[in-house]
Amino acid sequence: MKILSIFLITIIFAAAAALAQSGRVKTVSSQVPVSDPPDDAVYSETGVYVRRRLYEPENLGKSKKRKNKESDKKRSNALSKSDSADAENDSDPDIITIDSTFVMIPVAVYDRDGLYVPNLKKGNFAIFEDGEEQEIAYFATSEKPFTVVLLLDTSPSTIYRIEEIQEAAKAFVDQLKPEDQVIVIEFDQNVHVLTEATTNRKKIYKAIDKADFGNGTSLYDAIEFVIEKRLSKIEGKKAIVLFTDGVDTTSRGADYYENIDEVEESDVTIYPIYYNTFRETVQRSISADPEGRNTNQALTKGLRAIDYAIGRQYLLELAGSTGGQLFIPENTNDGLRNAFRGIAEELSRQYDLGYYPINEGSPGTRKRIKVRVNRPKLIVRNRDSYVVGDTKR
Repeated sequence: MKILSIFLITIIFAAAAALAQSGRVKTVSSQVPVSDPPDDAVYSETGVYVRRRLYEPENLGKSKKRKNKESDKKRSNALSKSDSADAENDSDPDIITIDSTFVMIPVAVYDRDGLYVPNLKKGNFAIFEDGEEQEIAYFATSEKPFTVVLLLDTSPSTIYRIEEIQEAAKAFVDQLKPEDQVIVIEFDQNVHVLTEATTNRKKIYKAIDKADFGNGTSLYDAIEFVIEKRLSKIEGKKAIVLFTDGVDTTSRGADYYENIDEVEESDVTIYPIYYNTFRETVQRSISADPEGRNTNQALTKGLRAIDYAIGRQYLLELAGSTGGQLFIPENTNDGLRNAFRGIAEELSRQYDLGYYPINEGSPGTRKRIKVRVNRPKLIVRNRDSYVVGDTKR
């Protein structure tokens, strides 16, 4: 029995090592080129994000949200600690919806060393939708303020990293301009708004310090809540900076694929900060059961490497679907600070390109986007597609 337990533990740690990343801060690009351009290419362009489905849960395709939207909205209301703000926002006459015939694409351009490429002009860019070049009707490089949601996973699996997360979140706030707004939200089994959109730094720091732990992990519910109940009512550039291991255990009204569909229809960029909690979870289980009497039982009750692999792929899809990046800051001093610094810089220095599609498409149609820059050997990143909606992109 003891030999079998040791063997299983060895396998688990091997799987954890394979999933974990180490060394310098690493980013996983959301745009995966089909092939690298030749060295003598006269342009750079975005690739195509390749979606990979690691599993097919039985309940996928049987969306409760699609069948009963109103009941799910009531459920989302119950999740928040500050729903009174919703009533105020619902009647706000200044809220403007995006013209359904206009597409706005934020574009980030870097050199091969990861440095931002400034001073590009409208003529340096070309946009293609479903392979057909579009006329650029809007181009801007001004550094506009943005709104970011700091979405903190406070489920039991993240407990050993909370101080690191809080410190890094504050470091991110330090990178912002005075006019940039922050919303702080935590989630365990439920979703809790710790502060609404504000530029008040003291209020933001206080909200970050209030992040506390509970049971369960309703990650999918949290993403749905942020998109529908907060960011859909805010104009301008919007982003979610998400701290999590990607493993959902208690969501009641949303799922993996619903989230991906929803973010594709939104104008929000998502930057997941992925940290692998698998090794620590196994170690805690072993510490609680040093004789190995219940090791096999524990391993069959959720300590599965595949759950973490699915979680990491989910975060890759969130980033890839919105033009963001997945950050993996592990085994480094200051890793999360570096990740935050990069996100803040990107949000404030993107190029904004807008166009009216030659072929609008009907609601629900997926449109593929490629952006080309007429300079070689650059890294170009933007969302690779959007789903045509009734009122917004």
